[in-house]
Amino acid sequence: MSQPLRTAILGCGGFAHRHARTLQLLEDDFKMVAFCNRTIERAAAFSEKYTNGQAPVFADHHQMFEQIPLDVVVICLPPYAHSDQIEIAANLGVHVFIEKPIALTSEQGWRMVNAAERAGIITQVGFMFRFGEAIEHLKEMIDSGKAGSVGLMSARYFCNSLHAPWWRKRDLSGGQLVEQVIHMVDLMRFLMGDAVTVYSRQENLFHQDVDDYTVEDVSATIFGFSNGGLGVIYATNGAIPNRWINDYRVVSRNLTVEFTDANHGTFHYTAESSRQPEMITADRDFYLLEMQDFRTAIRAGRNTRIPLREGAKSLDLALAAARSAQTGSEIRISENR
Repeated sequence: MSQPLRTAILGCGGFAHRHARTLQLLEDDFKMVAFCNRTIERAAAFSEKYTNGQAPVFADHHQMFEQIPLDVVVICLPPYAHSDQIEIAANLGVHVFIEKPIALTSEQGWRMVNAAERAGIITQVGFMFRFGEAIEHLKEMIDSGKAGSVGLMSARYFCNSLHAPWWRKRDLSGGQLVEQVIHMVDLMRFLMGDAVTVYSRQENLFHQDVDDYTVEDVSATIFGFSNGGLGVIYATNGAIPNRWINDYRVVSRNLTVEFTDANHGTFHYTAESSRQPEMITADRDFYLLEMQDFRTAIRAGRNTRIPLREGAKSLDLALAAARSAQTGSEIRISENR
């Protein structure tokens, strides 16, 4: 049996606990050997909670990479804190799991991709909804041709929270669509392919009296695809407090699918009048599945489902939507990567 992969967590905020708990479930495959956070007390708390204080802690990722032999790093930093972590990991042959968005600029995102691909390291981006049971079922039908061409997808992302102080500032988070709703952008790319145009309206209507709140809290975005299909994403940070709602509708030539989330969908076979709707229901742990895929890819030397290149493409589309909102014009997407 292979030795567990020596794993560090870089960025010990609230969301990192999800991945730490998942790594514990996969303790035969991953061993947490270091924690790093700008506020070292947070790293120490993670070490105590997940390794009984045995794993060393760091406030500087350069020191961590220099002092601790690693196979894997799990990067859970806010997007403004992404700097040279990928390049260092690539130079050392350390495989990378990174949360979205991978960067705040296209240039930085593609530098990450190029560094990782030159080094041949395995990467995974945390777009976990691609692992949903109902999403997988539809993707298989699209790829096999059974669904027919996809003509329309709509996706909704509703929440109501002030989030972290950095999240409310556009120059630190990129805005709600870039930092949060990018999950829906990625799902749309996964099911419909790469968009060729995007037009977006984004406004701050509900938080004008909140200091340093410079991101949008309502948005509507239209994507155009090469086959003439359209995608619509509408989002807000002014909906129901303490509820996080993301759901979607997909219309193809042969069926219409109504999703309540990535694990649950009702498939209406519109090209077969006698066929009854089919319900796909599951309770999959997306975080476990994406980490298992990462582990298997490392062991087998293959790509993950969502390598850095996919993260950069979804980032580019989200950034194009942000540019559209700023300029008030439709953006044409150039495919030059």
